[in-house]
Amino acid sequence: MNTVKHDAIELVLCDMDGTLLKPDHSISPRNLAAVKALQAAGVHFTLATGRPPKGMRDQVKQLGIELPTAAFNGGVLMNANGTCLQSHRLPLEAVHTTLKLLAPHEEVEVWVFADDEWLLRDPHRPMVAREQNSLGYAPRVVQDFEPFSRRVDKIVATCSNVSLLAGLELQLQDALKGLASASRSQAHYLDVTAPQANKGDALVTLAGHLRVPLERTMVIGDGGNDLAMFQRAGISVAMGQASDEVRQQAMQVTGSNVDDGVAQAIERYVLQPLRGF
Repeated sequence: MNTVKHDAIELVLCDMDGTLLKPDHSISPRNLAAVKALQAAGVHFTLATGRPPKGMRDQVKQLGIELPTAAFNGGVLMNANGTCLQSHRLPLEAVHTTLKLLAPHEEVEVWVFADDEWLLRDPHRPMVAREQNSLGYAPRVVQDFEPFSRRVDKIVATCSNVSLLAGLELQLQDALKGLASASRSQAHYLDVTAPQANKGDALVTLAGHLRVPLERTMVIGDGGNDLAMFQRAGISVAMGQASDEVRQQAMQVTGSNVDDGVAQAIERYVLQPLRGF
């Protein structure tokens, strides 16, 4: 665990799945109250997630967020009015390399996100229903990803075999050097995005947009795709159920997502210092 280097926090950037959201994808009353208290105190709060923009709209509305949000691990920054502030798509070579490397592994489901749609070949694979419940919308079934290959925001590999995904993560990181980023957002989800599509760069862009110094930012997350923003923030907080690797890269560790860890972090590191106790 690293040393805290923050001053009074002015911006909180928070992951969604495994962090802000409970396992059933809901926002707990305590987490909601903590975010509302932040906003009432004049502290900026927004989201950075591997989800597509369409998959975070309900939560943005529930939280009353009026700031830009970071989808696809920072690949797309969306204004509150639905317009795009910034976008980074996968290079064509990275798309082809990723799909070729994943193709021999039959147990791995491959999803492509392009044109604001979730694309897949087989809607009956085991992980599809779970993802549809999480995102709140249905996929589009296609025979071939190639027609979309020049407009890809993210590729996801998912399966129940965590060891296989961990191995594929390392293979893709090696194969995609300089072309794309590959990291697991959760144990069962491996995301491939453009090099600039990372939460660290998203934090820098959002903080600059809001004119907030990085040392006055706090980030909260639970996955490998959160490490980039951990490295840039004034204070980084890992969720209690995160892996040892993720917890060790954070300055602080809070409770799990079933124990309102986000609210605990907001109360301890932002609201209590603001109130002077």
